[in-house]
Order: sequence, then C-alpha cells, then structure tokens
Amino acid sequence: MLSNLRAPEIILILVVIVLLFGAKKLPDMARSLGKSARILKSEAKAMKKDGDADGGAAAGTSSEAPADAAQQAPRTIQAAPGDVSSSRPVAEPNRTNQS
Repeated sequence: MLSNLRAPEIILILVVIVLLFGAKKLPDMARSLGKSARILKSEAKAMKKDGDADGGAAAGTSSEAPADAAQQAPRTIQAAPGDVSSSRPVAEPNRTNQS
C-alpha cells in the first residue's frame, strides 16, 4: 500500500502537514524528535552496558566489592550533549542480597 506512493502523493502529504502544523512549528517538532531519538539511543546503550556489567558480576569475573558500587556517584541522564538543564539524577534499585 505504501509502495504505491508516487511523487505527487508525497508532495500532497507534505503540503497538508505544513498547512496543519504551520511552517514555524515544524523545525521545533523536528528538533524535539531528534532529542527524543538521542535520549532513546543513549538509554539503550546504558541499559546494554549495565546488562553486560551485571552479567559479568553474576558470573564472578568482577572483583569489585558490593560496597564499592554503593559508594559511586549517582548516574545522571542527559538529554543532549552539553544540555545540562534537563539532566536529572537516576534512582537505581538497591541490589543487596538478603539471605
């Protein structure tokens, strides 16, 4: 269905989008979409990195003590490089083994 779109249909769709949202709001919308994509990408990398670190610790390959991990500074999430106004501390779950 989407493969049947030709140039006139695409131009018509773009004109309708410009008419609906206005030419002034489109750059702002694109900018916020880009920021959201960067946040998603950085969070995915952080989750993958945390998963790899947790997997190594569970296998016994890490020599860090649990007390060392608790003394580390809290992580912060930054929306974009250099954008300090939107960074916030992340509350991480307490990972202690209760036996």
